[in-house]
Amino acid sequence: MGYHRPALLHESIEGLNIRPGGIYVDLTFGGGGHSLEVLKKLGKKGRLVAFDQDQDALSNVPEDKRITFVGANFRYLRNYLRYHAIEKVDGILADLGISSHQIDIPERGFSFKSDAGLDMRMDVRGKVTAAQVLNTYSLQDLSSIFRNYGDISNAWSLATAIEGARTEHALDTTGDLEIALKKFIPRGQPSKFLAKVYQALRIEVNAEMDALKEMLLQTTGALATGGRLVVITYHSLEDRLVKNFIRSGNLEGEIKKDFYGRQQTPWKLVNRSVITPGSEELEENNRARSAKLRIAEKVE
Repeated sequence: MGYHRPALLHESIEGLNIRPGGIYVDLTFGGGGHSLEVLKKLGKKGRLVAFDQDQDALSNVPEDKRITFVGANFRYLRNYLRYHAIEKVDGILADLGISSHQIDIPERGFSFKSDAGLDMRMDVRGKVTAAQVLNTYSLQDLSSIFRNYGDISNAWSLATAIEGARTEHALDTTGDLEIALKKFIPRGQPSKFLAKVYQALRIEVNAEMDALKEMLLQTTGALATGGRLVVITYHSLEDRLVKNFIRSGNLEGEIKKDFYGRQQTPWKLVNRSVITPGSEELEENNRARSAKLRIAEKVE
């Protein structure tokens, strides 16, 4: 399966404000859509570092001396920049969430549209799968995952149903999970409900929120003054974290002030309002419907 055109591609690349001789980081390489556009704007002395924990992405890396591919989670941003002797960069881009490539391969277990094993690991070297979460987590932990990561109001009931179902047999496939949750799936819009369940499990399996927090906190030190942070999010948990971070410099969104009452933050907002896909893009790529783009510039 091929990779799709990234959401908000033009807007995110423009947001990086690329200088031909600068150093840039694509934290979510995937099919290379963003990286290829960055390379087009870089000169011979420009440099791009591309991260992706999914080993499938390696086959998409172009033969270009200006790009360095890092097959690791973006939570290790600073470690790998130091390893490659890079002190500061001029722009960091992250297109969060899941790629169409991952969704479209049934055996990866990200989609409820095919009956396959419940894997959901973005990095197949990871130890925890969605099946292990469903079969071994406590009732309380399952409920918390569905409530916090899926925004599911009857999370406790779902967790109880899963606990009951797994006593009869292990929940190993997407079909097993759907049968266990059958009475909760709305007849009119099953996809919307199942998408929330799968999102919650995927976030837990890949520790996505912890990785995002760690990465965001590292960007402040990694970016040179005037460098840009460009982030595309796909659900409210991600977007809230990014919004808080770029307005305040911390994950809580707490605005700190100096002795004279002036706000202290290392960021200047480039787009005051969140950027979302236009109607033309949505016609071409329906999966971009929940994308939100935020851009900030490092000021100190």
